[in-house]
Amino acid sequence: MKPLRIGNFSGFYGDRSDALREMLTGGEVDVLTGDYLAELTMLILARDRLKDPSAGYARTFPRQLEDCLGLAHERGVRIVTNAGGLNPAGLAGEIRRLADRLGIPVRVAHVEGDDLTAAHPGTLAAHAYLGGFGIAECLRAGADVVVTGRVTDAALVTGPAAAHFGWRPDDHDRLAGAVVAGHVLECGTQATGGNYAFFGEGDVRRPGFPLAEIHADGSSVITKHPGTGGFVDVGTVTAQLLYETGGARYAGPDVTARLDTVRLVGQGPDRVRIEGVRGEAPPPTLKVGLNRLGGFRNEVVFVLTGLGIEAKAALVREQLADALAKSPPEQVRWELVRTDRADADTEETASALLRLVVRDPDQRVVGRALSGAAVELALASYPGFHVLAPPGKGAPYGVFEDVYVPYGGATQETGASDVDTAQVPPAHGTVAHVAVLHDGRRVPVPPPRATRPLAAVPDPPLPEPLPPGPTRRAPLGLVAGARSGDKGGNANVGVWARSEDAWRWLAHTLTADTFRRLIPESRDLPVTRHPLPNLRAVNFVVEGILGAGVAAQARFDPQAKALGEWLRSRHLDIPEALL
Repeated sequence: MKPLRIGNFSGFYGDRSDALREMLTGGEVDVLTGDYLAELTMLILARDRLKDPSAGYARTFPRQLEDCLGLAHERGVRIVTNAGGLNPAGLAGEIRRLADRLGIPVRVAHVEGDDLTAAHPGTLAAHAYLGGFGIAECLRAGADVVVTGRVTDAALVTGPAAAHFGWRPDDHDRLAGAVVAGHVLECGTQATGGNYAFFGEGDVRRPGFPLAEIHADGSSVITKHPGTGGFVDVGTVTAQLLYETGGARYAGPDVTARLDTVRLVGQGPDRVRIEGVRGEAPPPTLKVGLNRLGGFRNEVVFVLTGLGIEAKAALVREQLADALAKSPPEQVRWELVRTDRADADTEETASALLRLVVRDPDQRVVGRALSGAAVELALASYPGFHVLAPPGKGAPYGVFEDVYVPYGGATQETGASDVDTAQVPPAHGTVAHVAVLHDGRRVPVPPPRATRPLAAVPDPPLPEPLPPGPTRRAPLGLVAGARSGDKGGNANVGVWARSEDAWRWLAHTLTADTFRRLIPESRDLPVTRHPLPNLRAVNFVVEGILGAGVAAQARFDPQAKALGEWLRSRHLDIPEALL
């Protein structure tokens, strides 16, 4: 059977607006997927909905579609997107009105059931991560455009693949292969050289968007349209595979994919085959992302220039101590960022930044009283006093957390001796997954017939270590790539070696203890290492390093996007044979 060509045209809300046209005109494609949702995006859409109950979806998507809907219809390309956000029915209705206005006979369907906000009082948005079989129902019934709310990112690929090949919910290996392909596609150009550790190996000024040729057995080839920028190789695909993952079991609502079974094979320029992926029954519960208002946040950034940086910082902190003591904020954080250089030839490079960040449930505590006290220092503090921006009245910030709910109706798979029931999260309610077809019919999507609680996979055997030899103190990034990301308050850092010898060294050297030493922020936090020998990689999960998640902005890099690059810049004793 001919492979199904699924491309991506959006990796986040705000991605390149012309990517949809580029993917439609650049080469052969059967389905195009647009991923717009992230934890922070759900909070943004929830705040939009507070102002306008008819809002709650990605408003940029209809504008993209207005330019390209006719072209997609002419070429028979179906479009599947989670741009529906908190209001998939509202977006589906807008697309129908757009199609009518343009005179294009397009069948639009949507998926419901993820919205559990009413069951979680006090949240701005509470949404379950649904799988791909609702999408599959819509496509089987003839939909040209399918809009969803919160589904897993990979569901945008598993749904079309299941519909096209007739996969059943218990086709675990095939579904797992599609999940892996979907995970590679979901962040768009991150699979084609974007945000890539070794970006200098290709022209990444404007990377093209990726596509997957998915076969009936679940294997796939990751590629891109001819003539587009960027590049696809085993390294770019490895990097994206490690992004925002944890252990060897990558759980989802359709299937648990075994990342330790993934094999990547280069098949020439811009073609990487994904094969060998094994799947297991999904967990008995669905993840639900909760977004709520965490309180109010304010920030002042003082610029300290020239000599005596430490003394100047100490003076400001002492001068503001009284103001902070009068009505103490719940959280106070000072951070001195030494961006200054001695004998600098510009004022900016002679300056350091002192950040004061405060948080409290009461906006008044972090508002004008604090910002006023900072401004009052303008003529009464250190020489050269100024701030980057006038402090405001305090802005709301969000907090993300996840809970788990049962599917309802599924039976637990038996005979799994490695099941650890202690890892099964508590349940809170049930989910009704519904496909709303283009003709208005509502089709319930049943839960999986069998489930399997998650359990950790025992660490695999490691390769033989390299023989002893001379070493040189050098950055880790000379021999290894990395990619990092966020999941709520946790961060992951995937590190991979580029040769078998480098893997033999990395596997024995970069332990969890070594990671804690190289990344001091993690020293008092749980750090778990997951070896993935097929990818010549180790994946680290650091719990709690991001506080309450990206919306809370608990650290300088709130989504841990550059945590991997920091790790690569740290120095280790590396065998000279690898350098």
